[in-house]
Amino acid sequence: MHNPPHPGEIVRQLCLEPLGLTVTEAAEGLGVSRKTLSAILNGRASVSPEMAVRLSLAFGTSAESWLNHQLQYDLWQVQKQRKNLRVVKFAA
Repeated sequence: MHNPPHPGEIVRQLCLEPLGLTVTEAAEGLGVSRKTLSAILNGRASVSPEMAVRLSLAFGTSAESWLNHQLQYDLWQVQKQRKNLRVVKFAA
């Protein structure tokens, strides 16, 4: 696994920039506040299932793809801290 980008980066680079959309315009089109979209675009918030559906409707993608991007990003972040997790290994 490589270091995946936050889904917000993908939204910005592959959806907003090619269409010349501002954050305000995109937020209005998605039916969310500018603050909500900005938090996602800047990596401060995750893509929720609801936002995944909104993105899929707006940009002709699948909700599953957005959730998968978020899952890959989250998993990578946790894997970096794996050695700090205190877990007892159970053997069968």
